[in-house]
Amino acid sequence: DSNKLSYLSDFATFSPPCPPPHSEELPGFYYDSEKNRYFRLLPGHNNHNPLTKDSIEHKAMECKRLRLLEEEQKQKTTRAGLNSSLLLQKRQLGLLSSTSYCRLVHELKVNCMQRRKIEIHSPDSSVAGTNNFKIIVADVACERIFTVNDVEHGGCKYGIINLSGLGKESLTVEMYDNLYFTNRKVNSVCWASLTHPDSHLCLMGIAETPGCASLLPASLFSSTNPGDRPGMLCSFKISTAWSCAWCLNPQADNCFSTGLTRRVLVTNVVTGHRQTFGTSSDVLAQQFATQTPVLYNGCRSGEIFSIDVRQRNRKGQSWKATRLFHGSAVTSIHLMEAEHYLMAADMAGKIKLWDLRTAKCVKQYKGHHNEYALLPLHVNEEEGLLIAVGQDCYTRIWSLQDARLLRTIPSPHPSSKDAIPSVVFSSRLGGSRGVPGLLMAVKQDLYHFSYN
Repeated sequence: DSNKLSYLSDFATFSPPCPPPHSEELPGFYYDSEKNRYFRLLPGHNNHNPLTKDSIEHKAMECKRLRLLEEEQKQKTTRAGLNSSLLLQKRQLGLLSSTSYCRLVHELKVNCMQRRKIEIHSPDSSVAGTNNFKIIVADVACERIFTVNDVEHGGCKYGIINLSGLGKESLTVEMYDNLYFTNRKVNSVCWASLTHPDSHLCLMGIAETPGCASLLPASLFSSTNPGDRPGMLCSFKISTAWSCAWCLNPQADNCFSTGLTRRVLVTNVVTGHRQTFGTSSDVLAQQFATQTPVLYNGCRSGEIFSIDVRQRNRKGQSWKATRLFHGSAVTSIHLMEAEHYLMAADMAGKIKLWDLRTAKCVKQYKGHHNEYALLPLHVNEEEGLLIAVGQDCYTRIWSLQDARLLRTIPSPHPSSKDAIPSVVFSSRLGGSRGVPGLLMAVKQDLYHFSYN
């Protein structure tokens, strides 16, 4: 009808809603700043109606993303007084301490990072660039990243990308996969050091009922020694698995943990011995300490607790050691190098640094966005940086020292639930002689943000 055509016409020139100062929000209406008037929202159940709250919010977000991408193409601007020559001059004059100088240099480098697309080569031409990246996880040396990609029929494809070809001049990497392990979706992945550092991969797969935990040799996804294909060392059916972690402490050698629904399972992959610890909530995040055989767990209830895996199972929950509490479900935890502090993020978008000796929060990193997703934290203590990708698809980088938000990077692709970027940051991408920077996997593309 004529009214609907009028609304369609108005939507064509729509700009993000921004009510005028001192105006009231009117239920069922949105404010068009260009036309300086309100328009009625149409019912959201009609798929042909463009004027719904979700469509307006999505359009506003997309306008913001495109504007930020345009700014990214220009020379990055940093806060006043932050340039390399001035910082060096102040350092030489003794006006900056070594710690302050390093922190400011890192901030400058973060703001000068530029995005470049990486070319992915594969022995199988059908592998690269055909499936959306879901997860990327780097090994300790950052020589390889394990990838989980969605495939059309609803499962996942696993692969390993070799970063050795990632140089200052060349942005090319090699990708290898194995079609025998492509059918199970994955909740969580971690590297495991069984026969040598990062020799295997722990996969927490999703099945209808029940789930499956697998320990796979990384050589399954390699072009070297094609005749050497050891079988799965460990695979067992479990209830829904949310998280996993590998223990590097020799007192709990060859053990990995699985965070399940209302329990924690610790398995020795050589002897097959298992320990079960009952919990009052789902365990969504895990990490082992390295100095002691202690496992830290983050729960849907917001609780964070530790377990010394040397003790035998006990009734009740008296085995819990350190206990911390967030106001929302804990989605990621990271134990700092000295193991006196723990970083944690939750589904309210809160990122907190906890002192494990006093069980108190000592810092908060503001700006993260999350409501329901299991999103990881990335901490690089060498560079003094914290990186997290939000549910809004923005990658944010903070200074570890003063919790300052240094940069917000928009996604190269339109924001959506199935296009949240997965990132890796390292001072040496590709190994000891590698290049520093941020890797971002989103949709079918892989990008490098040079940090130098």
